Amino acid sequence: MDYSQFLLMTPEVSLALTLIVLLVADLVMGEKSKQYFQPLALVLFAAHTAYNFCSCSGCCTMVGQTEAFSGMYITSNIHVFVKNMLNLGTLLVFLFSFEWNKKENKNHIAEFYLLMISTLFGMYLMISSGDFLLFYIGLETASIPMATLVALNKKRNESAEAAAKYILTAAFSSSVMLFGISLVYGSCGGSLYFCDVAKNFTAEPFQILAMIFFMAGVAFKISLVPFHLWTADTYQGAPTSVTAYLSVMSKGSAAFAFMVIMWKAFSNVEVQSTLVSWTNILWWLIVITITVGNIFAIRQKNLKRFLAFSSISQAGYIMLGLMSGTAAGMGSMVYYILVYLFTNLGAFGIISNIEDKSGKVGMDDYNGLYETNPKMAVIMMLAMFSLAGIPPFAGFWSKFFIFASAAQAGQYLLVFIALANTIISLYYYLLVVKAMFINKSDSPIATFKSDKMSLIGITVCTVGFLFLGFISQIYEQIIEWSFGI
Repeated sequence: MDYSQFLLMTPEVSLALTLIVLLVADLVMGEKSKQYFQPLALVLFAAHTAYNFCSCSGCCTMVGQTEAFSGMYITSNIHVFVKNMLNLGTLLVFLFSFEWNKKENKNHIAEFYLLMISTLFGMYLMISSGDFLLFYIGLETASIPMATLVALNKKRNESAEAAAKYILTAAFSSSVMLFGISLVYGSCGGSLYFCDVAKNFTAEPFQILAMIFFMAGVAFKISLVPFHLWTADTYQGAPTSVTAYLSVMSKGSAAFAFMVIMWKAFSNVEVQSTLVSWTNILWWLIVITITVGNIFAIRQKNLKRFLAFSSISQAGYIMLGLMSGTAAGMGSMVYYILVYLFTNLGAFGIISNIEDKSGKVGMDDYNGLYETNPKMAVIMMLAMFSLAGIPPFAGFWSKFFIFASAAQAGQYLLVFIALANTIISLYYYLLVVKAMFINKSDSPIATFKSDKMSLIGITVCTVGFLFLGFISQIYEQIIEWSFGI
């Protein structure tokens, strides 16, 4: 075995070292020194994030993709960039959760960081997987600690209920996916490598069934309708910082890995099978996901459930990039996830901040927020506008590029339906704005001062979704890197 191959796994090695240092620190720290664990975790993870961003600038000379361990592990410019996106999003979640950990979770601070970093490590493996085995290992590494994170708030019965629903759904979806993978293995020459599966995939009924089982398992993870029923309850019951992490990082990593696998392993289905095409299946999944997510979001009064159905709808938009099967499609998907990261985390940052100060998460509780906390209300309004895709915010450009990639693939009807759904989404996002700026309340949320960590996170998110759309070099660079897949 050539151990020099581990040098290609710079993000994984760096994250593993961060995890080991924090684990040892938790073991050796006494009760009095435990107060320094959270600052230590933030500094170490920030150093990990900065180091990988610096290494990304060095990997820009990488041509195409590089393989390790006989092709089981794959890396390229776009792989490293997606991991850096997840690093940045996780760091923002850590900033938002700093005050909550000090007050509500002070007895389990170490567990929070260790479990969060463990899930991130699993997402790394999913993104760089070159075969179904590593993808499944990464998926389970990301999913199992997440169930513990959902149940971390032991004072709330909703948290335990949410964790039970999440782990049961995750177990069922994983079993469905694993059954599909076993069928792939048996019908494709006894190999799980994506390239070998593509060579031996002849689109026979048995193989088509295997592909459908695999797609269904991943659809649970991304919250595509009709595999979404766990999402709203889990988002509502989990701690808000965990909900933010689950809605962005988990969804983004699974969507990217799903795109790579479908076009690398199952591309022959599009050529050899005119009756059962996975793009046709995905077409209907996208339509019902966007539509159902938007319609049910209108009915929600709890803002975490509201953003849960919003994220379901956003998952449908993200999948539009998968329909083209081109570098433009992959680039537009990655860019969409990047913009969604800043926008959705910005909204969750406001919700988390208000919940920490007042304990309120209902939409009616936000009535008159502008009168007592005008800055928070304005930032929340801008985040809603970006999620809705209103120009000139970055959310508009992310939707524009992903619609354009689908249109280039000839998916005009699908793009029209998605555009029509943006009108519905604009309505329910404006409900939040109406509550904050127009509706009156006899007992509005009291004026409060945000903690410094949350302010830093909210500021970074706001700058991201306000100005990211104007920095065209980022999108162009993502497209260029996407040609290496």
